[in-house]
Amino acid sequence: MSDAQLAVLAELRANGRRTITTLAERQRVTAPSMTNIVNGLEEQGFVARTPDEDDRRRVQVDITDAGTEIVVETIRRRDELLADMLREVDYTEDELATLREASALMRRAVER
Repeated sequence: MSDAQLAVLAELRANGRRTITTLAERQRVTAPSMTNIVNGLEEQGFVARTPDEDDRRRVQVDITDAGTEIVVETIRRRDELLADMLREVDYTEDELATLREASALMRRAVER
């Protein structure tokens, strides 16, 4: 799975269904590029398209249970890898406090 595909799944998991246009804006790609990403995810069963309730010309993209599982497992693996890497270094209490503060700042940036 590409980083772009995983980013779309993470966006959908965090914020719920979105249009292709909204996903493209959030991921800073063109609508045609996002259509290709969504097509690939849909073929793999990770997203589903549904007609927009307000405008039948548009479709909404929603994450499936399989897509959610991929995101959760990827986050678990990345967290485990990072924890292993951090355990290999003998940090001081001040350094650990700095890492915690940096983590909170990065989380805030990601959640925007």
